[in-house]
Amino acid sequence: QVQLVESGGGLVQPGGSLRLSCAASGNIFSIDAMGWYRQAPGEQRELVANIARGSSTTYVDGSVKGRFTISRDNAKNTVSLQMNSLKPEDTAVYYCNAHSEAPSRYYWGQGTQVTVSS
Repeated sequence: QVQLVESGGGLVQPGGSLRLSCAASGNIFSIDAMGWYRQAPGEQRELVANIARGSSTTYVDGSVKGRFTISRDNAKNTVSLQMNSLKPEDTAVYYCNAHSEAPSRYYWGQGTQVTVSS
């Protein structure tokens, strides 16, 4: 089992920045990819960014590319999402996600609210 705990959400004005962090615990040695998803009201959950175990491979969705950066610290078992130049359309609940290799399954954090509003 893997447990994920997010932190860092909140209310920010358009153009502002937030940094989300996710700490993993439990069977951390089974984790390969980690990432962030978000879900706005009435919308499906969507992938924002993910990063491979060795941090050599990352994916960032086109809607946030150039504004969001994903990073990972394997020594601390954390994955972070630096969000700059935030827009109202970035408002959503952000979920940390981890994929375990053995057995193959996905784990989710409880979610953290990000609200971008003036």
